[in-house]
Amino acid sequence: MTWLKNEVLEGEFVRLEPMALSHIADLQQAVADGESWKLWYAMVPTVDEMPAYVQEALAGKAQGDSPYVVRCKATGKIVGTSRYYMVDAQNRRALIGYTWYAGSVRRTAINTESKFLLLNNLFENHQAIAVEFRTHFFNHSSRKAIERLGAKMDGILRQHMILKDGSIRDTVVYSIIACEWPSVRRHLWSKLGRD
Repeated sequence: MTWLKNEVLEGEFVRLEPMALSHIADLQQAVADGESWKLWYAMVPTVDEMPAYVQEALAGKAQGDSPYVVRCKATGKIVGTSRYYMVDAQNRRALIGYTWYAGSVRRTAINTESKFLLLNNLFENHQAIAVEFRTHFFNHSSRKAIERLGAKMDGILRQHMILKDGSIRDTVVYSIIACEWPSVRRHLWSKLGRD
């Protein structure tokens, strides 16, 4: 059952485009800006890992995932990625994640508007019941960013995942539920200066 369409989502600052193999070189340039893969708790691909990363993201479309590249409208450059994954059409739930950005656009309106577009699409166009976010317990910048969106912490999945380096990740789970969306939407509009 197909629930989500992998279609362009466009705002004032960003354009979220369905990921394609043709984006690999641009994503390699984006990930090189800031070298986020060096953060031991982040699951960000290196420049050399990008082709496999994109292929894996595209393979997830068979399970209902919708991977996006994030294009900065001011520069025209691709500056990162985000996606819907673990999509549960029957229960109208999805996770938003695999989000990373070039260092030059961190702490800008790029992430706020990207998340707004993804959340708005789920709640307004697809009547989602809940949207979930997950991150490493020690990824404090990611946790703060998720909390700034208005998501609430559901709990911690302890000893949840074995990472590439062999360490075991405790995963912090956050969510936004449908009845919270009107307030979250207003909050995000305010952050984007559109209140």
